[in-house]
Amino acid sequence: MKSPFAVPSSHQPRLAALALVLALTLGSGSAWTQGVPDTPTLGASPEALIEYARQSNPGFAAARAEASAAQERVTPAGALPDPTFEVELMDATNTMSGRPASLLPGQVGETRYRITQPLPGWGKRELAVKAAEAQVTQADAMRDAAWTELAAKIEALWLRYYVTDREHGLNREALTLLQGLEELSLARYELGLLPQQAVLRMQREITTQRLALVEVEQRRKGLAAGLNGLLGRAHDAPLVPPADPAPLPDGLTPGALFEAAASGNPEVRVAANGIDVARAERARTYQDRLPDFAVGVRNNRPDEGKASWDVMFEVMIPLQQSSRRAREREAEYMLMAAEARREDAKARASGELGTAWSMYAQGRETLHLLEHTLLPQAQATRDASQAALSSGKVDFDSVIEAERQLIDIRMRQLQTELEARLALTEIKKLTGELK
Repeated sequence: MKSPFAVPSSHQPRLAALALVLALTLGSGSAWTQGVPDTPTLGASPEALIEYARQSNPGFAAARAEASAAQERVTPAGALPDPTFEVELMDATNTMSGRPASLLPGQVGETRYRITQPLPGWGKRELAVKAAEAQVTQADAMRDAAWTELAAKIEALWLRYYVTDREHGLNREALTLLQGLEELSLARYELGLLPQQAVLRMQREITTQRLALVEVEQRRKGLAAGLNGLLGRAHDAPLVPPADPAPLPDGLTPGALFEAAASGNPEVRVAANGIDVARAERARTYQDRLPDFAVGVRNNRPDEGKASWDVMFEVMIPLQQSSRRAREREAEYMLMAAEARREDAKARASGELGTAWSMYAQGRETLHLLEHTLLPQAQATRDASQAALSSGKVDFDSVIEAERQLIDIRMRQLQTELEARLALTEIKKLTGELK
């Protein structure tokens, strides 16, 4: 019996071709999907982290929104005030006409409609626009200062992440070496060539090294969680191992750095823009000596009689001189405070830059001594002790001590490099180079 689901022979080639096309389509789509990474690979360099944080950090998003909000205040600052519309019902009780009281226009003794437009004094709108534009410039400077601070935090945290990763590798190498020495010591102990105390010390050193590995691993996880927090990601989001950073620069001169800090420091720029804002506000305060005005038209519609039009002109009388003079003195003091804040920002930037430069110069010199003098000496001592151990001239304690000294020098080299690079990050922040 022929199956009801059987395909006619004439349609079989067409269905086979359709199945082949569908299989190729699904296969290529699956392969393309597997080739696209689900998440960006972050962690290899601080530059990629900083660029990612530019769009994802919530704090910097708030700073951007505040700067945009300041920009939107410029147009309303120069706009005219909204006009007012009034309806006045004269003789609402209808005493003159003897009718019952009413609150409806046209059913009282007289209805008056008035439109009034306030007009600021001469030049006040222009000064308001200048003050708003100065506030925009200051808001932009504050946004840039916030970004510089965030970028410096990310770079500093990444440097600690990098050093911890390298420290983890050094501890791994040391543990591998100690485990090799443990096998050798056990073999000699079984032959009666080594006392039991030497084997126990070797095992104690291995346990200490494993504890150090656990501590470093936990520290690395904590630094990764901190970086993810600055990026606005989940605390356990993956980060790739850090790559080696660029070599430390040689051509840094203190004179050029201090000149850059005097003009490009983010805090100095914010304070300098604060002076512009204070000057604009002072100009607005002094302009308040001039009166404001208002013009209006009124339509009078009596219950009996013809409608008429009135034109009005109002002027503000500046009688409160004591309060006005107090506001002017306040504006002068605010300008003095803004100028003092700029000088204070310059002084603080200069002091912090001097400290950072001293730490950077000291770190460079210490690194040079470690890399070219102390580290080769320690490596030569370790190699000589291992060779002497093979020939039976020294014991395991000498080899362990030489290896520990080499590990300590490498750790010190990492910490010195970290301090020098952190000082370099601080220098870039203080001079406004982190953008």
